[in-house]
Amino acid sequence: MNMLDRYIIRSLLGGVFVVLAVLLTLGALFLFANQQDDIGHGTYSTLDAFMFVVLNMPQQVYELMPIAVLIGALLGLGTLARGSELTVMRAAGISVWRIAGSVAMAGVVFMTLAIACGELLAPPLQAMAKREKAIAKFSNISFAKGGGAWVRDGNVLINVMEQSGTSEFDGMRIFELSPDFGLESVAGATTAVVQADGSWLLSRYARTRFGGATIDADHADTRRFESKVGGDFLGLTVAEPRELETRVLWNLIGRLEENGLDATSQRFAFWSRIARTVAILFTALLAVPFVFGSLRAAGSGARTMIGVLIGISFFLAQRTLESGAVVFDASPILLAWAPTTALAVAAIVLIARTR
Repeated sequence: MNMLDRYIIRSLLGGVFVVLAVLLTLGALFLFANQQDDIGHGTYSTLDAFMFVVLNMPQQVYELMPIAVLIGALLGLGTLARGSELTVMRAAGISVWRIAGSVAMAGVVFMTLAIACGELLAPPLQAMAKREKAIAKFSNISFAKGGGAWVRDGNVLINVMEQSGTSEFDGMRIFELSPDFGLESVAGATTAVVQADGSWLLSRYARTRFGGATIDADHADTRRFESKVGGDFLGLTVAEPRELETRVLWNLIGRLEENGLDATSQRFAFWSRIARTVAILFTALLAVPFVFGSLRAAGSGARTMIGVLIGISFFLAQRTLESGAVVFDASPILLAWAPTTALAVAAIVLIARTR
């Protein structure tokens, strides 16, 4: 890495961090506004809502990084173009691909930051935020380290593990107690899905009943379970697939497939996390042909608008393809990589055509 690389990287770092600060501020305001309906429930206060927002910041950084890098790179390189510094570089014999290489180095830096936030900081902090919010709002919920969430519904204790989909939980155990708090039965299910009427549909259900000197066991492929505890309630305690780190998703996919269960949404989330991280590199590279081409003499407003439009298109494409992976039973790998692949092809082709 020479002086030119460091200079370009520094220019991009300044632009990206300014954009990221603005986007995080807006995201924090929206998230805080969404907490207003929960303030006043139980002991959940304004300060608790503020801490909930703070603990969710690393996840916000991870999700906003692609669009922040695109807009920030457009602004950073645009500043160099407006000062004719890119023109001087080209006149000195430095090729567009050489400049793109420096931009790619900056992209790797942003990828590393995204990985640190998305894989190391965000999962435990977001889990802590949900846990503290659930404890503040409800009095009948508790947590066990590595053992999921526990909630009491009358004489029944319910334990759920990870959230594997919308209103779907990977693993549930049900403990039924007698009036004198003796254990009457223990039941388990591989998955539990919340139904429209508020009941739970349990799959691969098994129950053991204790009746004095006898023990009875029964099994069923599916069983409906009535409870006042709904998916929205337990959704405060567990993470959706897109919020889980890559390692946890990989283990979850293996466990679901071992039990013959559908892991499409988890597989899409796994590959989508990898693809979205790689996309950060190509969002940075996509700024190169723009500042050498149509946006060379444009102002920062025009560059920002282009970055926002491309970033929103990328985000919407990911969300649309996520639904397609589940609804149309398409390949999660192909759909997860489709937006990033399109972004990479566009960046490389446009750089190659830049003169």
